[in-house]
Amino acid sequence: MNHSTHGSASWRTAAQATLHCLTGCAIGEVLGMVIGTALGWTAGPTVALAIGLAFVFGYALTMRPLLRSGIGVRDALKVALAADTVSIVVMEIIDNAIMLVVPGAMEAGLANPLFWGSLAFALAVAFVLTVPVNRWLIARGKGHAVTHRYHAGHQPHTH
Repeated sequence: MNHSTHGSASWRTAAQATLHCLTGCAIGEVLGMVIGTALGWTAGPTVALAIGLAFVFGYALTMRPLLRSGIGVRDALKVALAADTVSIVVMEIIDNAIMLVVPGAMEAGLANPLFWGSLAFALAVAFVLTVPVNRWLIARGKGHAVTHRYHAGHQPHTH
């Protein structure tokens, strides 16, 4: 099976990388939406919090195994930024745009199925549309492909 080589990347590898990104984004998104909605914030601050937390959790999930492999915090953060930034940006643009255009989704409140259904739909669409982006990045040795050399036990070159 071809997981990641120069010029090509499997859809499975891209989907796995996107699922990894989605996990961090979803944790941050849900937490941000829950906090903002529970506090009665308007859509702007709620979305800003959700986006910020999506980046924090997305990077943290990438850094965790890197730190366990013995890489220092600074190098792990550099790898996480290189690996996940484009994927998280694409995912955040898509899912937040959907949440903002679904009528009543942001105002629905935590007890309303419209809120949760819209959020689940937004994250699902973001996943589907981000997989090709990650496939393209991985095929070029970018995005989540950056983490593969560290998972394989290779140590980074630091200056």
